[in-house]
Amino acid sequence: MRARFDEQLDELHQKLIQMASRVGAAIDKSLKALVEQDGAIAEAVIREDPEINALEIEIEQGCLTLIALQNPVGADLRRIATILKVSNDLERIGDHAVSIAKSAGRILSEAYVKPLVDTPKMGAVVRRMLSEAVDAYIAGDTDRAQAIAQEDDEVDALYKAIVTDAVKIMTSDERWVNQGTQFLFVARSLERIGDYVTNICEWIYYMKTGEIREFND
Repeated sequence: MRARFDEQLDELHQKLIQMASRVGAAIDKSLKALVEQDGAIAEAVIREDPEINALEIEIEQGCLTLIALQNPVGADLRRIATILKVSNDLERIGDHAVSIAKSAGRILSEAYVKPLVDTPKMGAVVRRMLSEAVDAYIAGDTDRAQAIAQEDDEVDALYKAIVTDAVKIMTSDERWVNQGTQFLFVARSLERIGDYVTNICEWIYYMKTGEIREFND
């Protein structure tokens, strides 16, 4: 029975890693679509999102089935709960990647008012945070998880800078209102991705310690 339980748990673990990889790719593509104003890439992000959603459902069903049939306790239960919660956070990150892709699609034909600097930088930070969080989950590294969560301060600072800049652009010339609005939407999505990665880090800490902590309160 234990061998079968371990096998099923490992299957869920592998699906979660697969889901994280797809979500990371969705972020990369959505930002590429925005920077390069590439509608085909933006459409690919939107088209591929149901695959991410399907993985989240598979993981959720697998976790609930394992809990119902095996009645796990202690570290086993915490690991299953973490997989369940992290998959939900990943699904929401995927949704924000879609939102970025949709914003990119709305300004495909517009020449950008200025070169994009802070938005790609913000995207690179949240993308790095996600990759590092996945590594921390695999290693069960709570110190690394806490350090990653602190990187969200950089995300918040970039968000504020983008909002300030976008508002200035929109108020200076009404021709840029649509573009500025889309950049605000993108920045908000990236800011939320940073928050969800922080959630993942908190679940890693819970998985290893049994303690629920908020790293960025």
